[in-house]
Amino acid sequence: MIPIAKPYLTEEEAQAAYDTILTGWITQGPRVKEFEEKFAAYTGSKYAVAVSNCTTALHLSMIVAGIKSGDEVICPSMSYIATANAITYVGATPVFAEVRSDYNLDPADVEGKITSRTKAILLVHQIGMPADIDAFRLLAEKYNLKLIEDAACAAGSEYKGQKIGSHSTLVCFSFHPRKVISTGDGGMITTDREDYYNRLQLFRQHGMSVNDRLRHDSKTIMFEDHLEIGYNYRMTDIQAAVGIKQLEKLDWIVKERRKIAARYFDAFKDLDFIQLPFENKDSFSNYQSFSIYLTKSSTVNRNTLMQMLLDKGIATRRGIMNTHRETAYKDVTGDVELPISEDLQDNSILLPLYVIMSEEDISKVIAIVLSILTKSQLAVACGSVDSNLV
Repeated sequence: MIPIAKPYLTEEEAQAAYDTILTGWITQGPRVKEFEEKFAAYTGSKYAVAVSNCTTALHLSMIVAGIKSGDEVICPSMSYIATANAITYVGATPVFAEVRSDYNLDPADVEGKITSRTKAILLVHQIGMPADIDAFRLLAEKYNLKLIEDAACAAGSEYKGQKIGSHSTLVCFSFHPRKVISTGDGGMITTDREDYYNRLQLFRQHGMSVNDRLRHDSKTIMFEDHLEIGYNYRMTDIQAAVGIKQLEKLDWIVKERRKIAARYFDAFKDLDFIQLPFENKDSFSNYQSFSIYLTKSSTVNRNTLMQMLLDKGIATRRGIMNTHRETAYKDVTGDVELPISEDLQDNSILLPLYVIMSEEDISKVIAIVLSILTKSQLAVACGSVDSNLV
């Protein structure tokens, strides 16, 4: 079976975790601080705060941005459900806006949904493709809104020559195994505001005024106070040790992912019944995922193609989910019409793409996708349609 994704982890990461375990300091210690400093330097941000995952990163970002009950936050429905969940965690309402064909939010549709209750825009860099950050910056300034970036998929991607993580006041990353670099699970928030940085550190560790590392290093006794009701959203030092090694390889990993994406582009570029992902002039993608969209002229539907690939030993995933279609959100948002988002979900599939993907496996995916799609088109042209395909 060719999986949809595999993390790129080597003996270096295993050794780093082993060495950290032997120090006896395995949570919220020196490795976490080192990872934060190196991640901030990599992205060009002033500060970085490590947390347990990207969902908790988004939740804390909502809190420090002042989003609360009764507020509205505009976000895409076409995103993993955690994007909207983070908004609901603070009692606010997610307002779903439409995306463009590049899978990212449409600034015009977002502007049309701004009301007196709107307090923020939660921008998602879907499948690693940077969204038009400047367009949303202008909207945020025009309507006095907070701009928060869900960059779960975007570590290593760039917008206008700068790494994602340096453009906005709050940017949230994921280190889940399906992301470009992984710490098993884990997340990071970058920010250029010292007040946000201080509160994020406070909230991730129960609102504790003095963290364990400072208390351990102190030559005099120290007693903590709990200044606010916080959370246990800490990253472990074991994860951070792995993350440091992963970060050292991130640019190389992105380079290798882009090589595989280039193979897919070259193989499928002449098929006029599918749409491939595209980078605009301001974007540089890490290709966290490679999505192909089946146009209305395709004679194979999405589900059939996925099943036929699975039968051949190739795992795929459906197009990016639409949160407003999920049962959990039926009573939260009411009736929502997002025809572009729904169409992209229903007619897109994600193909396998990971650094340790062999040349043989890349060629196999390409050959079988081409065989299924072109044979179906030919059968229709010849008038002998297989009813199982459409």
